[in-house]
Amino acid sequence: MRDHDPTRTVSTSGATEAHMRRAVIADAAAVQELTCKAYAKWVPLIGREPMPMRADHVATLREHLVDLLYVEGQLAALIEMIPAADHLLIENVAVLPALQGRGLGRRLMAHAEALAVSLGLREMRLYTNKKFASNLELYRRLGYRVDCEEPFMGGTTVYISKLVGQSAQMSAMGEPA
Repeated sequence: MRDHDPTRTVSTSGATEAHMRRAVIADAAAVQELTCKAYAKWVPLIGREPMPMRADHVATLREHLVDLLYVEGQLAALIEMIPAADHLLIENVAVLPALQGRGLGRRLMAHAEALAVSLGLREMRLYTNKKFASNLELYRRLGYRVDCEEPFMGGTTVYISKLVGQSAQMSAMGEPA
């Protein structure tokens, strides 16, 4: 198994440099603030706070992997991941509203996929609200497929997944994964 370095510097669009690091408990307030800012736009659409806004971020940082993406020294985005025996679950992707649409979400998803491969996992999974159409479109463009939909709190949760690593290559060649 290869080590995946969550503290590496990554190039973002244009000449801007970004730095990623693993979050620690002391980051809980910053994670909460960023998550609330990123998800605030969805409150009027679904009539309630999305679940990541309600999360206990101290518990999240104890139990899950959360990687923080800094752009020009500012916390710009984060991704929360939960490794399981056979997949990596993406629990939360949050990007500051002023920086949305600049490829940071795609970079975080690529980062998570690389982590999954480094952990020997074959599949990525995540779920989102069906009304978050722009998010679903991004995930579709990244190669995710809808597995199922379920009612949740007056709306619909869409569960999606994607094969990664060798499984993705085998699937692309028409071989069973």
